Amino acid sequence: MLVVDDEASLLLSLRLLLINHGLGPVKTLNDSREVMPFLKIACVAVLLLDMRMPYVSGMELLVQVKAHHPYIPVIMVTALQDVDTAVECMKNGAADYLIKPVEVERLIAAVRKAKELVGLRLHADTLKDYLLGGNLKHPEAFEGIVTRSQKMFNLFKYLESAVRTGEPLLIHGETGTGKELFAQAFHVLRRVSGPLVAVNVAGLDDHLFADTLFGHTKGAFTGAQTLREGLVTKAARGTLFLDEIGDLSESSQVKLLRLLQEKKFEPLGSDVSRNADITIVAATNRDLKQRIQAEKFRADLYYRLSTHAIVIPPLRERQEDLPLLLDRFITEVSRTIGLHPPPVPPPQLVNLLECYVFPGNVRELRSMVMDAVAHHTKGVLSLETFKRVVGQEAGKGGGGRLRSEEGLTKAPLYWPSGERPPTLKEAESYLIGYALEKSRGNQGIAASMLGLTRQALNQRIARRGNPSLQN
Repeated sequence: MLVVDDEASLLLSLRLLLINHGLGPVKTLNDSREVMPFLKIACVAVLLLDMRMPYVSGMELLVQVKAHHPYIPVIMVTALQDVDTAVECMKNGAADYLIKPVEVERLIAAVRKAKELVGLRLHADTLKDYLLGGNLKHPEAFEGIVTRSQKMFNLFKYLESAVRTGEPLLIHGETGTGKELFAQAFHVLRRVSGPLVAVNVAGLDDHLFADTLFGHTKGAFTGAQTLREGLVTKAARGTLFLDEIGDLSESSQVKLLRLLQEKKFEPLGSDVSRNADITIVAATNRDLKQRIQAEKFRADLYYRLSTHAIVIPPLRERQEDLPLLLDRFITEVSRTIGLHPPPVPPPQLVNLLECYVFPGNVRELRSMVMDAVAHHTKGVLSLETFKRVVGQEAGKGGGGRLRSEEGLTKAPLYWPSGERPPTLKEAESYLIGYALEKSRGNQGIAASMLGLTRQALNQRIARRGNPSLQN
């Protein structure tokens, strides 16, 4: 934010006022000749400009700024209550026109409105870069995320564009998709001096939430024997990551909304506001729009948090990553337990895993690998751990965990209302055929999907006497 006026005392007052309302950082100039050179070397979000100044008048500067920097909102300030002058300012592109002495509420509202306008423009540019951008500019920020999925690379490009605005980021994703890894990548892209501070807010009551984020003074409540700095203070000039934001209590949502809107907070037991120099990243595995409809999540908080928003695809929608993830996890787990050389995965393993929907996503796959490697003795990695999980899940709910083209099947069979259901023989034939198709003819994998032994599956295929079911 840049404030220009020839009165040094007024500049100091305006600077302190704006910073105290969380609208910093603020740069001041008392020589109007320095404005255009300064704009060439600095990134300015909003310009507050006095009308009457020596050397170059505010009106002349307004015309020059809009000619060379049309996207910078300019707020004109003058002691003249002249309608013609106000109209001329607006014609020349001023975002607002304020009369001295300026009311504090009017000034703060005008600046915030101008900053929101800048945010919208930057968001539009972000989407443009996301849709038309090419290669990643900072691939090193995403080194912790193992993928070759184009869906994931599209998200990477979006984050590279979104990080420029300094606005919050909301990350949607199922359990185990890697939401914290994306938060870490976003923090690295920001290139700020402060740390990334993470907290899971699920289960925090209102008092504990406030104490965790804002801290407390000595004697603020029973047991508060010392001063405690909250996470907002610890994350100064950095990033605050709030995981499971969808489970935040309604009263805590109000406190978070104020933090986002005003960039200010008070530690428990204190009535002195502090500035919050942080960017917030929030994550959830819940559908927040449904939570809003159920009146369990504030709509205004949602829109504040979701200036930038991404949805991480589940593992079942990026199966091309399975070989990479298997290799990474087998290597990591083997190194951890001192197993050398790492076991070799059997060629059927990826085929088996492609038939599974992974409700726990990448985290579940890592757990599978850890269990299999821990029980490994020598040679090729055993399929048994993986078959056991796939078979157990297949046995729950009659195939609700089997993979289909649309994701999770609601039922293994469907028939129109009013018509007869399939016979047991028809249902069995359908399920066996389905499992063999999805396993690409591998009877061992198909048996695991159906919760059967391979011998039992062979017997059922033989009883059917159907060549299409025989391998």
